[in-house]
Amino acid sequence: MELYERHFSFAPTAVRPAPPLPPRDPPRPLGELSGASVEEIAKLAGVAFGSGAGVASRAGVMRRLLEHLEEFPGATWQERWEAAGLNERGRLAKDLYQGRSQAVKSLMNTAAGQTFAMRLIQPSLLAFRSYRFSNYIGWFRDLAKDPVLEEFCARALALPMSRPSIRKAKFDVCTALTVFGIDIADLTPEALLHYAVESRKYGVTPGEAGGDGCFAATQAWAVLADMGHFPASAPRTLRAAVVKGQRSVAELVDKHEIRNQGVRDLLVGYLSRRAVEVDYSTLNGMVGNLVRLFWKEIEKFNPDQADLRLSEDAVTHWKESLLLRPDGKPRLHLDGPFLTVRAFYLDLHTWAVAEPERWAHWVAPCPIRDEDLRWFHVRRRRLQERMANRTRERQPLLPVLSQHVTDQWQRQRTLLEAAQDVGLGERFTVDGVEWQRVSAKLDAQRVDPTSAPVRAVNRESGELVQLTHTENQAFWQWAIVETLRLAGLRAEELTELTHLSVRNYQRPSGEVVALLVITPSKSDRERVIPMSAELFHVIAQVIRRHISAHGTVPVCTRYDLHEKVWSEPLPYLFQNMHSGALRAMSTTTMWRMIRRAADGVVASDPRFVDVKFAAHDFRRLFATELVNNGLPIHIGAALLGHLNIQTTRGYVAVFDDDVVRHYHEFLARRRAQRPESEYRKPTETEWTEFNEHFDKRRVELGSCGRPYGTPCQHEHACIRCPMLSINPKMLPRLDELEEDLLTRRKRAVEEDWRGEIDGLDLTLTFLRSKRDQARRFSKAGTVDLGIPSPR
Repeated sequence: MELYERHFSFAPTAVRPAPPLPPRDPPRPLGELSGASVEEIAKLAGVAFGSGAGVASRAGVMRRLLEHLEEFPGATWQERWEAAGLNERGRLAKDLYQGRSQAVKSLMNTAAGQTFAMRLIQPSLLAFRSYRFSNYIGWFRDLAKDPVLEEFCARALALPMSRPSIRKAKFDVCTALTVFGIDIADLTPEALLHYAVESRKYGVTPGEAGGDGCFAATQAWAVLADMGHFPASAPRTLRAAVVKGQRSVAELVDKHEIRNQGVRDLLVGYLSRRAVEVDYSTLNGMVGNLVRLFWKEIEKFNPDQADLRLSEDAVTHWKESLLLRPDGKPRLHLDGPFLTVRAFYLDLHTWAVAEPERWAHWVAPCPIRDEDLRWFHVRRRRLQERMANRTRERQPLLPVLSQHVTDQWQRQRTLLEAAQDVGLGERFTVDGVEWQRVSAKLDAQRVDPTSAPVRAVNRESGELVQLTHTENQAFWQWAIVETLRLAGLRAEELTELTHLSVRNYQRPSGEVVALLVITPSKSDRERVIPMSAELFHVIAQVIRRHISAHGTVPVCTRYDLHEKVWSEPLPYLFQNMHSGALRAMSTTTMWRMIRRAADGVVASDPRFVDVKFAAHDFRRLFATELVNNGLPIHIGAALLGHLNIQTTRGYVAVFDDDVVRHYHEFLARRRAQRPESEYRKPTETEWTEFNEHFDKRRVELGSCGRPYGTPCQHEHACIRCPMLSINPKMLPRLDELEEDLLTRRKRAVEEDWRGEIDGLDLTLTFLRSKRDQARRFSKAGTVDLGIPSPR
């Protein structure tokens, strides 16, 4: 348990009172120390960063660093720092010390950080982030004594963010003020955005020692916007400031750097005209198929290609390049690039008639031939087969996944409620496991300590669990899985659900039916689906959770990953705290939660090892369950929002028991339509003849597969007959026949019997083919076909 004593407390008093510090001189204004002497700066450093015996130690280390800097030319300490090359990435202050003592080298780096906090030196971002300071926030705040900065730190503690996120927010602001040489009052949204972009550009990560690699200044931006430091016109989140949104057609095309300017202008003009009739997501896909997958490959093969008239070698090279994806896996969807390129060429043919001066110059034969699209329907059937197999594989696993997320949430909720019922430092038992509630020392610094997250330590394993976070994750996993399973929504439809989507309909009988309004998405059609009791329970739990936390379902914005636009603020049901600000969940977040939920079942059910659930899998399983339970398929199409009933048919995977049942129903209907004489019982003679037919099919090498009532068409030349099935036990006999045929062929060659030679060669070919086939069958072993039987 000693592991957590540094950062966590088991007693109601979260932070011990620190010993009183000696009075310190007020900080010198920014830039005032640029020409100060070594002794003056060393004395100030000793007082500012040391106490008691540490004053002399800090002063001595600072003196040693400045004495090394004095060896370099410059009128100010900043000029000497730059002359020493320390304002570059990877160059540390310890490099100035030539001794072997690692302790002194470490102190030299610490002294460099203290010069940054004193504003003696203004480092570049790359130079500053080359160091790993343990307490730079404390140094900077103690010297700055800026009330605005202190307000920022207090507001960061008030936001519902984790301890590392709060630390990153404070560290990013201190870093930005250091490298820009400004006070927080001068920190504008443009300056913080520049800091964030540069940090990501050069791969420097926020946080101090042990920080991770998330986008810098994300948390800091949210706090500054919340405290009103930024103007009202500034975006409320950093993500809203950095996303580029929808790009123009020219920007989408120029991203791929086409060599030929004429072809580039053609593609921009063509896509600009097509953009009027399609949405942004479809336009982006067209650019990918037409520019990245088509023309860029043509230019790789022939950099001097100046028009659309392609040689056969270029067309062949392009089609071969489409077979594999960049990761080396086969490309399953060839029809998308083929149809886009074909439409491009044929559109130019059509447009050239109306506007020859603009398009006629580019008219050329289309590289997509009719034979390239001949297998279009076959590939579509293969795609539907893969989807059906995927649905069949996941159908028995869905109840297991549903039960897992339900049990996981119930377990975490019970654990959280038990921890909330006890005081800090007290122990409690859940499911036979003893826990002890603890808190981070940082929690006592919050404006409202009761808003601090609940933490507990497992007394048996010593594991520290942030119960508030784990329960929240478990709840949203349960809500997402259950909503997708019970409503059959698309992923984007789930993200667009709002508090206003829940409606009540009162029937004339007085019964109230809960309805869920689905906003237009893929098909641009709004639909209303009745909620089952289970689905209504899930939606009610989501609404109740928001109301208990915020008093209502808060409004927030949503970013559409496909259309690249921000929505108006709405009370979205599926929203979470992202970097200190509420935001509607994205489809990527939902996919990660589903994957995390499926990975959690692997330990108890090995069937989930190689199985991945996607949001659309729940939709296909929902459609399959509806239709297989007897719901008319046209009603299922309406519930799913399909414009074409054939789309719903493609979603439905029929299982073995349904195959057997439908097959027998089909036979019964066909028999009812045929004359009864066709289904009379066979006579004794006919039945005997039928049995003798199978006896006569047995031959020396195996069995004959000719159907009942047909004679042998090859005059018992069985070795050449395709109906012969070789018995693997007769493989040695085939070897004997081959030796005999080779002997006969040798004699035929000696006697010059050419006709006999051709016949023997043909027989040898059939013999060897059947022998290879029999050997493959013998290695495969027996397979249970699982012939269905009526139930």
